[in-house]
Amino acid sequence: MPAAAASPAHAAQTELEREFARVHRLHEERRANPILAGALTRLADWQAQRLALTYADLKADPRHADAVSFFQTDLYGGADYSQRDSDIARVVPIMVRMLPERVIATIAEAMELNALSAELDHALLARLPRADGHFSVAEYCKAYRRMGNRPARERQIRLIGDIGAALEVYVRKPLIRSALTMMRAPARMAGFGVLHDFLDRGFNAFRRMDGAEYFLATVVARETALMDAMFAGETAPFTDPLAPAPGSPAGANAAAGDPVRPS
Repeated sequence: MPAAAASPAHAAQTELEREFARVHRLHEERRANPILAGALTRLADWQAQRLALTYADLKADPRHADAVSFFQTDLYGGADYSQRDSDIARVVPIMVRMLPERVIATIAEAMELNALSAELDHALLARLPRADGHFSVAEYCKAYRRMGNRPARERQIRLIGDIGAALEVYVRKPLIRSALTMMRAPARMAGFGVLHDFLDRGFNAFRRMDGAEYFLATVVARETALMDAMFAGETAPFTDPLAPAPGSPAGANAAAGDPVRPS
């Protein structure tokens, strides 16, 4: 007889554990090579400045500011998340008991996004002319094209939209919010405060927006437009993060394809 299909909860737990193993390997590589770690940090800082310029208009809007910060630092950035990810590895059995399967699946997607972003940064770094974070937009775009792997870039953007859409649903579910609140004290007592803070920041950011459709559509539209521009050979599709124009809004970064802001 064929084997019984895994339950959704078990499948979500398996996916989370698989993504943790992936990010754990990346953390170990980074920890074992301080030179690589420093170069990746500088690249992450450069890209964080690019994101800050691209979404300066949303960041200036109190409704969207926390969501921009959450995506920039917790999901899309290249910071060292080894403590948070270690928390996840240890607390998986507790999360599976206390949180719905769909929330576990979203946490797994967040881990996948971190891992994918880190892998793409590794590949990009190898094609940049220097590792000190002082490269031009044109050099960045050339390295981006040379590394190729458009499907991975598309997956990266799709994960942003999927994770955001899931958080938008969860903040409207009182039971999920209650479960997260109930986890706060046990998580801190057990040493999992970093993980809980990550979840809490995501929930709070999306709750404050009171509707994430415009935010998510804007992020996906802009990131897709920039990806298309770089693969098409453009050398200046966004403002130089090392020389931002004083007082400039998102400018060319709030590019064609932006959704219409709801009234």
